[in-house]
Amino acid sequence: MRYCRFQFNGQVQYGLVESVGGREAIVRILLTAPEEADGDTESLRTRRIEAILLEEAALLPPVRPSKIVCIGRNYREHAAELGHDVPTEPLLFLKPPSCVIASGAAIELPAYAGRVDFEGEVGIVIGARLRKATGEASAVAIRGIVAANDVSAREWQKNDGQWARAKGSDTFLPLGEESGRPRDLAALTVITRLNGVEKQRGITAELTFPIPTLLSYISRYITLEPGDVVLTGTPSGVGPLKAGDVVEVEIVGHSMVRNSVLALT
Repeated sequence: MRYCRFQFNGQVQYGLVESVGGREAIVRILLTAPEEADGDTESLRTRRIEAILLEEAALLPPVRPSKIVCIGRNYREHAAELGHDVPTEPLLFLKPPSCVIASGAAIELPAYAGRVDFEGEVGIVIGARLRKATGEASAVAIRGIVAANDVSAREWQKNDGQWARAKGSDTFLPLGEESGRPRDLAALTVITRLNGVEKQRGITAELTFPIPTLLSYISRYITLEPGDVVLTGTPSGVGPLKAGDVVEVEIVGHSMVRNSVLALT
């Protein structure tokens, strides 16, 4: 099940995404929003509509999280390419909900930001409240996954001493449509393409800290609420963005987010 959030007839709606004539389209309206389904998204009630091509829909970010919890340096090769050691426990940071944008919206490069990188990641959407949870309970509480781009301003990240501006500026978190909880959390492949050229490829089996471990660890300190998003880390191959670029992050078989890049003056 893949669903998106979009503007339709002046209202915000959730819809199911399917293939129609070889093209992706919204074919059903969800009568119950995913965050109201208590984690049981497979039983969501739907109403069929005339298909709306996904590329022509007025897409909105698929979720409205209270917070986005991110994991740094969770692929060994990425830590190495930035000259960092692999953490001995998950490295947490936050991105504000205000930086979330939908597929098709523009990533805005702030003036004087210097180098701004793409970072393709697997995003986890929480479906049930998690506080001091076990890894097993955490896995069950996953509602779905989204393709995510953890856009990062490197000079600000280095100079500020903390990552709020570098990671949390407006438009710095594009999210694709959401798919349901996968059967195998260790078999998700993330690919990033810049102007059609593959730059990153990773599989969640390569994560230093697996997804259930991450969620359990986070929940020791930060209560995760339904609709919250956890970014699981980026593989090696990150690189800079410039005005006019088109960057695409795909979770193969599950979700995709595609955005153009705009420089602010």
